[in-house]
Amino acid sequence: MMESQNRRRAPAWTEHEVYDLIAVWGDETVLAELRSKRRNANTYAKVSKGMQDRGYNRDAQQCCVKIKELRQAYQRTRDANGHSGSEPQTCRFYDKLHAILGGAASTNPPMWYDSVCGSSE
Repeated sequence: MMESQNRRRAPAWTEHEVYDLIAVWGDETVLAELRSKRRNANTYAKVSKGMQDRGYNRDAQQCCVKIKELRQAYQRTRDANGHSGSEPQTCRFYDKLHAILGGAASTNPPMWYDSVCGSSE
């Protein structure tokens, strides 16, 4: 069998786990690091450590990917709600995400390079 077929997927994120991830991500020092640095591997390692402190087993890559997914869901919802005449949209965790991203998302966010994920935003 090929190695990729032998890899097991990480377990799905529970609702409580996502709330805890948002809480760790929403820490001012974490947010400041993500905004100011182009390479965030160490920051995502801190997020992973914060999740471990809360009893979860998520590595930096998993935290990075989940944060990216949450940020994109928030942005899509915010953009959809910006069109007049459309039905109001919402996404899961929108209120919590708005508390973190609401101010920064209304302007052009800085370009982030996730050295863990290997993507830029």
